[in-house]
Amino acid sequence: MHEIMEAHEARSLEDSRLTLPVAVTLSILAVLVAIATLLGHRASTEEIILQTKATDQWALFQAKNIRLHEMQGFADLLGTLSPVDKEKTEALREKYLKETGRYEQEKDEVSEQAKELEKERESSSRRADRYEAGEAILQIALIICSLTLLTKKRIFWLFGIALGLIGLGTTLSGFLIH
Repeated sequence: MHEIMEAHEARSLEDSRLTLPVAVTLSILAVLVAIATLLGHRASTEEIILQTKATDQWALFQAKNIRLHEMQGFADLLGTLSPVDKEKTEALREKYLKETGRYEQEKDEVSEQAKELEKERESSSRRADRYEAGEAILQIALIICSLTLLTKKRIFWLFGIALGLIGLGTTLSGFLIH
């Protein structure tokens, strides 16, 4: 009976030595999950904002394109008419052709801005994916680590730490995407 009590006390002492480091590990993992979650939400919000800006730029592009075609149509129309006052008509046609050139240039600039915003959105999307993947891995690590407290098996704690490091690495890799 005395041997059973000693074995139980030894097991209890071993369990209590494992509880504190596991609890600290769980706390660290919980903080890392919160950080990864915050980073993922921020990157997703940035992605949405950039997509909205790109959409606005493409709408402006379309407006400039429509205006360009209107100006070209007026210039073409004025070129085919045989007006009474040819000088005024030619001056007006030149004005429309000049506007056509301006709209063509502005349209190209707007297109470039929209494409740049789409590139930024894509990179923000990839960052959000990394942060969210890191968050998921960290959550799994947290759960596996907590199994240590239930099973008293050190292997779960070590596996949880290893998985936590992978999750941390995945999260940090989001910072490398530009």
